[in-house]
Parts: sequence; structure tokens; C-alpha cells
Amino acid sequence: MRIAIVNDMPMAVEIMRRALVSSSKHEVAWVARDGADAVIQCGRDRPDLVLMDLIMPGTDGVEATRQIMATAPCPILVVTATVEGNAAKVFEAMGAGALDAVQTPTLGGEDAARGVAAFLYKIDATAKLIGESSAEAPAEHRPRERARQLVAIGASAGGPAALVKLLSGLPEDFPAGVIIVQHVDAQFAPGLANWLNEVSKLPVRIARDGDLVEEGVVFVACTSGHLTLRPGSVLSYSDEPNGSAYRPSVNVFFESALRYWRGDVLGVLLTGMGRDGAAGLKRLREAGHHTIGQDRASSAVYGMPKAAAELGAVAEELPLEKIAGAITRRIRSLKNSHP
Repeated sequence: MRIAIVNDMPMAVEIMRRALVSSSKHEVAWVARDGADAVIQCGRDRPDLVLMDLIMPGTDGVEATRQIMATAPCPILVVTATVEGNAAKVFEAMGAGALDAVQTPTLGGEDAARGVAAFLYKIDATAKLIGESSAEAPAEHRPRERARQLVAIGASAGGPAALVKLLSGLPEDFPAGVIIVQHVDAQFAPGLANWLNEVSKLPVRIARDGDLVEEGVVFVACTSGHLTLRPGSVLSYSDEPNGSAYRPSVNVFFESALRYWRGDVLGVLLTGMGRDGAAGLKRLREAGHHTIGQDRASSAVYGMPKAAAELGAVAEELPLEKIAGAITRRIRSLKNSHP
């Protein structure tokens, strides 16, 4: 991959350059010393991936990410000296369209090799995500018993900000369980759940193995494994399928909901890069469940919902600001028809 580095610290740039050169799979496309320069260079020479620092003079990494996604969209991986210390800005950058975040590797110390390995692993994982293009063929499924309601939401790049907007629009008496599968590193999931909890009228929790889906509660996938449903409305995690480029995978959860949820499912696919969720959403629709996809204009990255629309998986394509209302109306209608 041709990878661009955006960082105002020469030492950090050199460390990343050496790490990339050590891998035969990558090359440095260009280096920008601040966010404003990165926006210009992306417009001139769009790389396969941008390694974006957060704290820089002038245009910081969050604003640079926002401008790049608006003018010359390309995959962005946040690279910062302290991920936990900059958690708020990490979520802001992800809300603007960044895919993930990783800590800047160091040259010295006993953890140097480990840091470089983690850095390259994250880049390779991101490469798999943005390179994923296959979609599973739909299979026949028997109609499910309709008794209870579940809203299953998938999101990736731009997802945190979209989720804030959506959850803030759901009422306090929302009569369904809500499951969110957001492409995010396991270390950020608790912070994401807390952030969403602050804006949501519904309680937002990280999903634990063995949790029961509760009406009016939002659960967020929180490990590097795949969140799934098991019989009895029980949440669980699985390492399978190992070959999935997305962890956690929206498709895997949609498939498990189709198999084990004994009631109505409303599938929602928000902004994101790649195709994860498209095949699963189609199978939900073919089984008689309602599906919603975020529209192009309101998506930070119109990748996942576009792939779903192209497959015929989307029953309603809506701007972000209208999705919460549409979900609420649909769920209440289902609730009334199945007292």
C-alpha cells in the first residue's frame, strides 16, 4: 500500500517510516507536517491509507480528517502517542470518518519491537478491511415467529458521530432491544459506550458474554471477537469466522439475529467503508424483516450502505436525521401488531 504520514514530529515520522520500510507490503507516499498540508496533498495524490496524528499546530487531526473525507475521501488510521489519553479526540476523528486508531511506535525501550508489531498489525488489519469486496450469496430461510422486537445497527467509519445522532433521537420508552456493532478496537469500546450513554435517553452498556437482550437497553459490541445472538436472546462472542476482515463483524451479528431472534428484527446500516453488513442485511430483508440504510448525502463514508443498496438489501434509504424517527414508528407499529 502507498501510505501517507501526517505528523509534525520528525522523530515520530522517522519511526513510522522505518516500520513501513521494514515491511515489503508498504511504501511511504508522502509526508505532511500538519493537517492543512495533508488536506492539500490528499487532493493532489490520494494514498491508499493516511496515518493521521491528532495533536498538531493549526489544523489538527480531527479537522484534517473531516476535510479530507469531504474533499478527497480515503482511508484514515489515527496514530497518536497516547490513545487512552486522547480518547475524546480519537472518537471525534472516528466520527469524522477515521477507521481506527493505534499508538505511535517507539524506537527505544523493551516495548519498542512490540509497539512496531502492533502498529504494522493494525495497518494490515485496516488494509484487509478496505480491500474487502466479496459479498456472501443469500440463502433460503424459513419465516420466524414474530413476538419481540430487536434493532440491529451496524456502522464503521463515521459511525460514532452517526450513532450519537441516532440514539439521541430514540425516546425514553423505546419498546425494543438495540444492539450496535461498530468497527472499533476493543480498547475503545467502553469509552464509546460511555460517550453514547451521555447523549442517549436509553441506557447504553457494553455487551458481555451471557447478557440477555433487554427492552429499552442499548448494547455495544466490545471485544475483538464477533458479537452474536444465541438461543434465548442471549448475547455471546465468537472468534469464528477467523477469516473475516471485520472484527467485530456486522454480517456475523445480522446472520445470528436471523437465526436465533424469535421475533421482529429491524436492520440498520450506517456510514462505513467496505461491504460489511450488506449481505446480512439482504438476508434479513429477504426473510421479511425491515431494513434501513443511511443515504449518501449524510454518510461520512458511503461504502457499507451503498453496498447494501446495490444488493437490494435496503427497504428504506434515509438521511441520518430521519432514521431515529423511522425506527421508532416501525417498532411501535410492530409492538402494537404483536401485543
